Amino acid sequence: MPQTLIEKIAQKHAVGLKPNQEISAGDYITIRPAYVMTHDNTGAVIPKFKSIGAAKLANPRQVVITLDHDIQNKDEKNLNKYKRIEEFAREMGADFYPAGRGIGHQIMVEEGYAFPGSMVVASDSHSNMYGGIGCLGTPIVRTDAASIWATGKTWWQVPQTVKVVLTGSLSEGVTGKDVIIALCGYFNNDEVLNCAVEFSGDGINCLSVDRRLSIANMTTEWGAVAGLFPVDDITLEWIEKRIDYIEKRGPEGVPSDADGNGKNPRLNRERLNELIENLNNLKPDADAFYTKELTIDLSSIEPVVSGPNSVKKYATVSELTKKRVKIDKAYLVSCVNSRLEDIEQAAKIVKGKKIAPHVKFYIAAASSEVQKESEARGYWQDLIEAGAIPLPPGCGPCIGLGTGLLEDGEVGISATNRNFKGRMGSPNAFAYLASPAVVAYSAVSGYINYDISETQNSIAGSIKINSKSETQTRQVDIIEGFPTEIKGEIIFCPQDNLNTDGIYPGKYTYNDDMTPQDQAKVVMENYDPEFRNIAQEGDILVGGFNFGTGSSREQAATALKYKGIQLVIAGSFSETYKRNAINNGFLAIECPQLVTDLKKMFGSSKKNTIKTEIVATVDFVNSKLIADDKIYTISPVGVPAQELIVAGGLENWIKKNLGN
Repeated sequence: MPQTLIEKIAQKHAVGLKPNQEISAGDYITIRPAYVMTHDNTGAVIPKFKSIGAAKLANPRQVVITLDHDIQNKDEKNLNKYKRIEEFAREMGADFYPAGRGIGHQIMVEEGYAFPGSMVVASDSHSNMYGGIGCLGTPIVRTDAASIWATGKTWWQVPQTVKVVLTGSLSEGVTGKDVIIALCGYFNNDEVLNCAVEFSGDGINCLSVDRRLSIANMTTEWGAVAGLFPVDDITLEWIEKRIDYIEKRGPEGVPSDADGNGKNPRLNRERLNELIENLNNLKPDADAFYTKELTIDLSSIEPVVSGPNSVKKYATVSELTKKRVKIDKAYLVSCVNSRLEDIEQAAKIVKGKKIAPHVKFYIAAASSEVQKESEARGYWQDLIEAGAIPLPPGCGPCIGLGTGLLEDGEVGISATNRNFKGRMGSPNAFAYLASPAVVAYSAVSGYINYDISETQNSIAGSIKINSKSETQTRQVDIIEGFPTEIKGEIIFCPQDNLNTDGIYPGKYTYNDDMTPQDQAKVVMENYDPEFRNIAQEGDILVGGFNFGTGSSREQAATALKYKGIQLVIAGSFSETYKRNAINNGFLAIECPQLVTDLKKMFGSSKKNTIKTEIVATVDFVNSKLIADDKIYTISPVGVPAQELIVAGGLENWIKKNLGN
């Protein structure tokens, strides 16, 4: 069966497959990723790990722990938390990188954990970044991290893949950050939501690894669960230079150093040669299926800015320059844009100049190594002499922690990856995103500005939606304890983008005294107070599209389960919601055509919760859903997902599999 590169890499890391089984989009699989990274949230994963009875890591070499989010916080509580995390890492034999070494994602790339052709996960949404070097990076939640610590494994549903074809080449002054801002703003109708993205086209030849890492990093904000670049000569050259650097630098002082016999166990010439020999296997099949193909001409992109307070809104810098949008703060920080190439661009712009008197310009390197190299080349000093304010290598203002946050009414321009309202400080501030070059130029000017040699009329992009020919659906093996089918009346809640606060109100989220019965009483309270009276035990809930968006609260799934809802069906889910549901033994299934049909059928209803009187049958053996005499196809609910439902969730599954 033809496979995308995403599917090929996932296949390599899947365990428990039948002989000759080939995976494809929609399949639930058990994965054993090459590495799992946690950062400050390690403090929350440790008690989960211990509560399931685990006493040791299944594979200490698989676990990487970094401290990077709240490193400016020197209060006793945070220092004690960091101390406990470090002690745990030492006791368990995991590779540990202390506060000040850098942002976890940057360390994963620098130290070769994220390696071309491998699959690496992290308990952080920006693990997509690893795709910049041809590594399938994807986020997991904390319970998944505990599962991998304890068993080496967790589950994954193979996503649909979207091909993004980059043509042409970048004009002078245009960066990788401009490319991803343009993609987020131009294709802003959820074209890649919950999909994996594979980049291709002749345009990738003008993109350095640093630029690719920036683009892959912000595929998260674009809505994708992964953003993968091909492994090519640019990748191989970067790996070779990195090996040269590490050979001169020496070991990092982590436990895995012992595996290399004097060499880095991940970045060495033998491994590079193996990669080169295997290069032909790291390409998608010529006739692989892509659900969509998006094309954008890089030469049509000029420097752009997203915002304020949204990555879906964007404008060219030339447009904003005319408006003279005054700024109060500027930022060159974060995992998306604080590498050497970024710092060099900013330094060249500010050299010999001064930051505008009313502007504070904060800078932090992505890692201590990047800062050291920037200092050696004079870039760091150029920025400091211009008036930039240095911060330690870490997340800091990007995550709304530490020095330099936006205050009420302030305007900031940042080379970070998120400008959600309130993320970088006050919810009454205005945050724009741009490239390091635009940020630095604006910091000197005092308003959003950049010296653009030429402007473009408009971005040249297109979209093609592909339909897959109907294939013979293979029958699904059903394990003991899992039903072959489920029947129930459809309760329809048609709202799209129904967020977790609508499903389970935030005021109850941190009330630890809420029993399952209490959760059932308040479920959907913010969305529709009548839901509790309309929905009955045994019903099947059908929601709209992007169901469960918003926060990661698990109760938005468990409250529906405790209400007696058998399963939830939606046109699409927030990926975090779907993971939380299945991790808690509650099935979530996508069936967009059913949702579309129900919207047509009940479009005139003004009710938020509709008792449809339609009985649906979900046939798990044949991956079919029958409702109102119509048959719909659903993705197979494979054995990995079934095991979690039967076990009552991932934590119980882990207990059962400890030591296996």
